[in-house]
Amino acid sequence: MSARRRALITGIAGQDGSYLAELLVGEGYDVTGMVRPPADRSLPNLAAVRDAVSLVEGDLLDPASLRGAVEAARPSELYHLAAPSFVPASWDDPAEVVAAIAGATATVLAAARAVDPGMRVWVAASSEIFGDAGESPQNEASPARPITPYGVAKLAAHGLAGAMRGRHGMFVCSGIAYNHESPRRPERFLSRKVTRGVAAISLGLEDELALGDLQAVRDWSHAADCVRAARLALAQDEPRDYVVASGVGRTVEDLVRTAFAHAGLDFRDHVRVDPALVRPPETTPLVGDPSRARRMLGWASERSFAETVAEMVDADIARLRRYPPPPR
Repeated sequence: MSARRRALITGIAGQDGSYLAELLVGEGYDVTGMVRPPADRSLPNLAAVRDAVSLVEGDLLDPASLRGAVEAARPSELYHLAAPSFVPASWDDPAEVVAAIAGATATVLAAARAVDPGMRVWVAASSEIFGDAGESPQNEASPARPITPYGVAKLAAHGLAGAMRGRHGMFVCSGIAYNHESPRRPERFLSRKVTRGVAAISLGLEDELALGDLQAVRDWSHAADCVRAARLALAQDEPRDYVVASGVGRTVEDLVRTAFAHAGLDFRDHVRVDPALVRPPETTPLVGDPSRARRMLGWASERSFAETVAEMVDADIARLRRYPPPPR
């Protein structure tokens, strides 16, 4: 009988890591996940697979802990997902963000090569690498002109993946993921701010939702679809980089309308545009062209935009019914 495949997922307790863990466990993998200490704390996203995965502690700003995690797991496949994920916060401490993303990726790739030069590695990049690319939609060859510290750091990680592949022949794929959502998305992100607001209004807990520019464009997919692309990429004969996106640009108003409609409400009765939340308009809409992933991986989104939004609204309604906020 062949040995079980081993995978290490950094950031396993996050949105993407938890969906990937469920996918790999379902396929019979021996899964180890790296989490920030302490590893015995509550990890709600892992509820479905907590007893089926092993955990190791690691910190993106502690290179020795990253090397230790790779050495302890000795995986055949490594999915490096861990990173600061809230783009606006990257302006607060650009140096730390670059270290946590680019520096940690360099450490993880070097550790992978030292433990097993044949290890297959997925590096989670981001559409933020394109920034003011000057063309939309973007593909793997589009100009990369990031406009945030987060985007700069992700571009460095993306470049490191390609450099290690070219220099050392490593099997490294960089996944250029666009916005991907789920009920596990933290509430500080726009999508959850909207779906939680809809839930609160539908339950009579709140009256309005304050948002910024409703005409801003994003490319939204479901997180579970996004991580499925990572699994498919590491199963190929050759390593490549992939744009992972729906390929459809939608406005914030589209998101808001869909979410409110699912709850039987008209967003125009409840949404207020707060000028303080309106950012300068983006010159290049971040919309991805997933043609390579579709062609080479046979990948496509399995959950529609409307289904994703509906799932999030329903989950937030259930949360607020179970844990209603204290009276104001």
